[in-house]
Amino acid sequence: MLCVAVVVVVVAVTGISPAGSSVTASVKSFLLDWEQKNYTAAAAMTTGNPVSVTKRLRSVYRQLGAQDLLLDMGQISVRGNQAMAQFHASFDLGRGGLSWHYTGSFKLRRTTAGWQVVWSPSVVVPGLGRRDRLAVLTTMPRRAVLLDAQEHSLIRKSAVVEVGVIPDRVTNPLRTAQRLAKVTGLAPSDADEMSGQIEAWSPKRFLELVQLSPGGYNKLRRALRNVPDLRHRWTTERLFESAAPVITGQVATETARVLIDDGEPYRPGTTVGLTGLQQAYQAKLAGKPTTEVVVQNAEGKQVKVLHRWPGVRGSDVHTTISGPVQQAAQSALSAAGTSAGIVAIRAGGGQILAAARQTKHGMPTVSLLAGKYQPGQSFTIVSTEALLAARVVNAKSQVRCYPRNFQEFTNVPAEPDLGSRPTFRDVFAHACSTAFVGLSLVLTSRQLTSAAQRLGIGGPAWKLPLPSFPGRMSSPGSDSGELAADTIGTGSVLVSPVDMALVAGAVESGTWHSPLLVSAPATQGPTGRKLSFSVAKQLRDLMRSTVSSGAARAADVPGGEVFGQVGIARLPGHHGRWAIWFVGFRGKVAFTVVVFARSASFAPAVRIASQFAANLPSGS
Repeated sequence: MLCVAVVVVVVAVTGISPAGSSVTASVKSFLLDWEQKNYTAAAAMTTGNPVSVTKRLRSVYRQLGAQDLLLDMGQISVRGNQAMAQFHASFDLGRGGLSWHYTGSFKLRRTTAGWQVVWSPSVVVPGLGRRDRLAVLTTMPRRAVLLDAQEHSLIRKSAVVEVGVIPDRVTNPLRTAQRLAKVTGLAPSDADEMSGQIEAWSPKRFLELVQLSPGGYNKLRRALRNVPDLRHRWTTERLFESAAPVITGQVATETARVLIDDGEPYRPGTTVGLTGLQQAYQAKLAGKPTTEVVVQNAEGKQVKVLHRWPGVRGSDVHTTISGPVQQAAQSALSAAGTSAGIVAIRAGGGQILAAARQTKHGMPTVSLLAGKYQPGQSFTIVSTEALLAARVVNAKSQVRCYPRNFQEFTNVPAEPDLGSRPTFRDVFAHACSTAFVGLSLVLTSRQLTSAAQRLGIGGPAWKLPLPSFPGRMSSPGSDSGELAADTIGTGSVLVSPVDMALVAGAVESGTWHSPLLVSAPATQGPTGRKLSFSVAKQLRDLMRSTVSSGAARAADVPGGEVFGQVGIARLPGHHGRWAIWFVGFRGKVAFTVVVFARSASFAPAVRIASQFAANLPSGS
């Protein structure tokens, strides 16, 4: 899209030529009056019609929007009653900050009234004809896109409403611009620049002034009818709809409040990322405009280019999101009746393959990367790693699962009767909180903290280009109750859903990897220590039992083994609501499902996990 603004010249005179005081004085006086916008006085010093010259000088300034113009007087040569004066001009093109420097010249003639400037429009800028005008044409490059791991755009083509004008059908450009600016929330200075755009544009070509989403257009439709000479047209662009909105974020256009507040120059076609990777990689995606100072004739056709600043095309950003896995996540969430989310990573690499969520009325939104939640019994994956590494239990060890233990911990939800002599495999598979509370007595604070660090919680620091939380667990003190609470994922334990997906990925691959979201340019963080081969194998066996015969039996799918653990914890700040977890993997896809619900049951998360696992493409 093209943005047009007319050039403004600001004049400051320095330097006096020795070519004759009367000529020098006239040149200096003319330039000073011109610089100080004393157009009538400047026009009186020319051979032109004072009214016409005044109008021309004034219109140049009104159309251009330039700032901080300086003009240095150059050489003056005199031959009898004729003289030639040079000057060097420099100024900034509006709020864009680009500076243009050029050398101009004009003739002078000695008359009975003294030395006068021989008037022609080329006095302003060389090459400007009688019916010509100056314009600044700014071509915004098309916004680049965010790509998935298969090199497909994550930004879908969707409807965009372009609101604009056909210049020769506009009666009063400034009035149209001012009213459009008021309706869309643009600043008054934007209206002035928009008016210049209209006047400088090709008279019979449609000029897009603002781009709106269909929803935004519908909200403004009635008010836009009151803007004179306005038109609109529907088109399609890769702007407003995303296949992975949690990751990509949102884009706004010329009327974005962030552009207005930051004082960015108004240009049709401007796009700005408001959230997500669109915001994080704004400069890379948007590129830089190409700007040209040109001469246009009365028909709006370009006569010549006086100066050009080449722009830079936006560059695509390559993400690790897998299109098929993202689609599987969105499909699994579509039937959920409450707020829920899924985040999936590549086990053995940490690449984030999917991040999807939905929010239902009356429920908070699941924050997949930056949330700070208690993971409940799903954290027993970490606790079990500590127990196995310390060799205090194995799958066949006999462990009691009481309805309530001596420290007043209870099982939520209530556990089925596991008999009088359940094995550790049984209590893990059924996420028995009281059993792990009892086992915390044979663990030390250091053992649990070390296991958490090996699995990335409180361990190697990592950071994504989006707001994220790498998990935290305070070192339990001497109070056995603190250690017991941390063992079952309450107490001081706080994680984001992506933290727990990384935990599951470490169990599958044997090594914890920091998450990776953008593959080019890469942002991979540190890699953790390898788990003991024996411990990792036992953990996989235990997580398989949760799905094959335990609390997550409904998550099993034909044709491929699913491994996992479930959990439930109070949702902080939301009385009577629970965060329900499924943390596991199928093949090389490790994932977390989090559901916010009013009842304490593993079922909602297990059901979504089953649908997600079933939807995963073969070989993923």
